[in-house]
Amino acid sequence: MNKPLAIAALSALGQETRLDVFRLLVQAGAKGLPAGEIAARLDVVQNTASAHLKVLAQSGLIRAERQGRTIRYVADMTGFRDLLAYLMEDCCNGNPALCRPVIEAVTCNC
Repeated sequence: MNKPLAIAALSALGQETRLDVFRLLVQAGAKGLPAGEIAARLDVVQNTASAHLKVLAQSGLIRAERQGRTIRYVADMTGFRDLLAYLMEDCCNGNPALCRPVIEAVTCNC
């Protein structure tokens, strides 16, 4: 991940509704959720939810999967791991072994 992509991802998560959407999709796991259900669960108007989903998708943190007439959104765990790796790239004064417990704690087999 490069700096502009990291800034886009952090900016996307820096808004309350988008952070709620991302956390909801992480909880939903690999099957994700349809756009309408995301809006309903978060009590957000559908066109507003759609705008937030677009920002998250452009940042690489979620992806859309079309199923007929429905668009299902899924947390992109690779994009999220890339963001975490970028943030921790030079951690611990150049001794990444010290950060390994943190990296292992946030890594899942999603």
